[in-house]
Amino acid sequence: MTEHDRRHPMRHAREDVETSVGVPSTPQSRSPSYRLAFADEDFLCREELRPVRLQLELLKTTLLMDEANIVSTVVLFGGARIPRPETRDTARTETLRGLADQYEEARRFARLVTEKSLAETGGTENVIVTGGGPGVMEAGNRGAAEAGGRSIGLNIVLPHEQAPNEYVTPELAFNFHYFAVRKMHFLVRAAAVCVFPGGFGTLDELFESLTLIQTGRMERVPFLLFGETFWRRIIDWEALRDAGTIGDDDLDLFRFVETAEDAMATMAEWHLPRTRREALHR
Repeated sequence: MTEHDRRHPMRHAREDVETSVGVPSTPQSRSPSYRLAFADEDFLCREELRPVRLQLELLKTTLLMDEANIVSTVVLFGGARIPRPETRDTARTETLRGLADQYEEARRFARLVTEKSLAETGGTENVIVTGGGPGVMEAGNRGAAEAGGRSIGLNIVLPHEQAPNEYVTPELAFNFHYFAVRKMHFLVRAAAVCVFPGGFGTLDELFESLTLIQTGRMERVPFLLFGETFWRRIIDWEALRDAGTIGDDDLDLFRFVETAEDAMATMAEWHLPRTRREALHR
């Protein structure tokens, strides 16, 4: 029980949970109706309790992040199937074998971001957050761990999903039932969004994040796409503009980068006027 829990004079809920376990076993005490509502998993999983479960998923992660003093994050989205460089030969396609280099860039980028965070803020700002799984996600958490810093993993329960990767900071490993709440937690503290090659999940995260920025529902932050060749092959950005379904300015919401160093420089220059950014690269 924490000091905060002792600020009021009422009996603590945890004490009643412990007491209720030891009551004599009778037909009445064994009845589901007798269980404490907040300790009754069957009750909490009822259809009518969905709003409560949504609130709990939002609140638990928020409280634990606040208690861990996570002020801001750098988001890494990317595919679970991107192989480590040393296992590229086992990848099932030639493209995936080539994308193994993106694992290493994600790892190096996370390491650089975390080193800078530790030096400048003691590791409270620009904390790496990933989906907590394998591939690019593992690379991001791994790079942060190699720098001696913390990183966050936002996993979700899937039919064939694995445990969080071994590099996520244990007290910052979260698990979700609702995709919507999970995606909200990716972005509510985001100081930058970095997207590596991936599949449906990565594309979903990419476009939802861009839509929030485009529509003004989210502040504009550095938005980096790693691997220009991949992204131009997958998405015809200019075709969207030429069709009139997005505007010219929408193509300026993001930048292509190739290396961890490119990404760090682009983040540093992000809020400079366009003419100043261009002058730096002449």
